[in-house]
Amino acid sequence: MTPQDPGSRSAQHPGTRSTQGPDAQDPGSRALVMARIRRALADVPRAETPDAVPVERTYHRVHGDRAPAETVDLLAENLADYRAIVHRADTPSLPALIARLLADRGATSVAVPPGLPDSWLSAVPDAVRRVPDTAELTPHDLDAVSSVVTACAVAIAETGTVVLDAAPDQGRRRITLVPDHHICVIQVPDQVVDSVPQALERLAPARPLTWISGPSATSDIELDRVEGVHGPRTLEVILAGPPTGPETAGQS
Repeated sequence: MTPQDPGSRSAQHPGTRSTQGPDAQDPGSRALVMARIRRALADVPRAETPDAVPVERTYHRVHGDRAPAETVDLLAENLADYRAIVHRADTPSLPALIARLLADRGATSVAVPPGLPDSWLSAVPDAVRRVPDTAELTPHDLDAVSSVVTACAVAIAETGTVVLDAAPDQGRRRITLVPDHHICVIQVPDQVVDSVPQALERLAPARPLTWISGPSATSDIELDRVEGVHGPRTLEVILAGPPTGPETAGQS
């Protein structure tokens, strides 16, 4: 018998086994899981594909019966619950509100997607440098940008979620992840849906989707919340369109 190499794994851990099978790393739990999967698939023909059998989806598509204005109110409530700052404005007052939010932030520069409507930044002073969203922008460049202004693809009232799909009025994903301040404009009620299933119907799965529920945040094991780790520390959402409540035009 060939003596064991004293530096080998078997020599260091004489109680372990070395096998070549798929369950080598954890023969107990892995084998158990795989056996359950095989039993569950025992009556499925090998040639069958996931699309071959329609799946009956009996879950609720919407929880409750709401009018469009109530759906927008629910979105505002849930956005605020996630610590986003929510503003309301009618379309004519939108440029002035964006200019005020940038001024309140002390922004000296703003990232601009290529398809952002020109009118949205028309009230922003020229002293605030416009930074076009181009392929040449590096993370270092974006880290020096004060704010970013974008539109959105859809917003979900029940979850307080804003979804971006990198359309021209939203720009590349990175411009909404690196700057510390994001102003997102949602056209209400057209871009607001009640539920996630309704939102998925509006989204193309092949596009780069970013789902945002409040400002970026994380917590450690002691539940100390830290914001701005994976994206902007401050998210301001503007619900733009016809008034949906007692708020006046441009009022936060």
